[in-house]
Amino acid sequence: MTQNRPYRKRPDRQPQKPQQRPRRKPLDPARRAAFDALRAVSERNAYANLVLPAMLRERGISGRDAAFATELTYGTCRCAGLLDVIIGAAAGRAPETIDPVLLDLLRLGAYQLLRTRVDAHAAVSTTVDQAGIEFDSARAGFVNGVLRTISGRDEQSWVQELAPRNDPVGNAAFVHAHPRWIAQAFADALGAAAGELDAVLASDDERPQIHLAARPGVLTAAELAEAVHGTVGRYSPYAVYLPGGDPGQLEPVREARALVQDEGSQLVARALTLAAVDDDAGRWLDLCAGPGGKTALLAALGAQSGATVTAVEPAEHRADLVVENTRGLPVEVLRVDGRETGLPAQFDRVLVDVPCTGLGALRRRPEARWRRQPSDVPALARLQRELLAAAISLTRPGGVVLYATCSPHLAETVGVVADALRRHPVQALDTRPLFDPVDGLGEGPSVQLWPHRHGTDAMFAAALRRLPED
Repeated sequence: MTQNRPYRKRPDRQPQKPQQRPRRKPLDPARRAAFDALRAVSERNAYANLVLPAMLRERGISGRDAAFATELTYGTCRCAGLLDVIIGAAAGRAPETIDPVLLDLLRLGAYQLLRTRVDAHAAVSTTVDQAGIEFDSARAGFVNGVLRTISGRDEQSWVQELAPRNDPVGNAAFVHAHPRWIAQAFADALGAAAGELDAVLASDDERPQIHLAARPGVLTAAELAEAVHGTVGRYSPYAVYLPGGDPGQLEPVREARALVQDEGSQLVARALTLAAVDDDAGRWLDLCAGPGGKTALLAALGAQSGATVTAVEPAEHRADLVVENTRGLPVEVLRVDGRETGLPAQFDRVLVDVPCTGLGALRRRPEARWRRQPSDVPALARLQRELLAAAISLTRPGGVVLYATCSPHLAETVGVVADALRRHPVQALDTRPLFDPVDGLGEGPSVQLWPHRHGTDAMFAAALRRLPED
């Protein structure tokens, strides 16, 4: 006989909970702004110094958070090439094989680890969390592994391992996060002073001072300095240095009594007005005028002697800026190609500040050093030769042309001037006295400014006198 056992109800089987993804914390506002700015630079070829300030204003980010976002954005853009090599070494794969969004995240995280005082855990965790939000756990794990490898050593250690050997220019380029071709261009322009290459490259990573120009005849530099709590400039009689802040909010700038303008650009415009010209009838020309900063300074100086300025700018939006920047000054704006103006050869003084690679202003454009390519130079040099030829043809005999460019690349500077001297009826003038009291200008006859020597952009200038036709 079997013994009855008490009935036991089987417990209900609990439904198995689906595996939950780890909770990810989104980037804080400052890091988010930096990441979005990096994406805009990578995806749309945006300019960091334009897109980030607008983003900060729109999102109401200010104070320390704005400063942090700015440091992350500009710093990451400046050393992107160096970061990519380190990321590639840590990941064991070429950076170009990494998803572009993931690569920008890795750059942002690596920059914090190598070039800021951000806590390593915070730099890694915030980046990993965002990778999980943007993608999935697998790629978040990849980011975690790469950044932890990078965090195990400091920048100097990575550079010592990865920098080119037996190549002084390549080594300097890598150490200072520049493409080698740009470092070579700087070394070539420095010539006998090539020992200054490290100083030039390092200056591109320094935050440039804000320079203002007091409008001649309206405001003196001393008055402007007092009004904005700045310092009178070192070389230009119109220059004032600002310690920081948004210059667009300053009353003298809003009222057009002052301009935001690098001191080197001020010196270029001033140099044209100082060149000796017999019987100057006050017919001045700015052949590449946009956005109008030099035009405004030229016109303000010319107004004191009765001169007028014709400004040529083919791009509509830049021509509009010329009109805005020269409002109230004796300036006529022509929206035509500088090579085909149809103007008579009547001008006493002509400024031709040509489009260029912009290698002389890399400190102001964080992403530019990686965006420009050596293949850009030949087409630009051809355009520069054509514009200088046009400037010479528009200058009356005895008049002066000042050729200027914001690049020290020899193909854009002395190469263009040498071509003009061979092909056109012009004589080279010693340009150095026109830049008095600037020192360290070399042997001449042209002038090359340098940020590490003069605190200006690396502007080049050469003055040419138009000779009578044979």
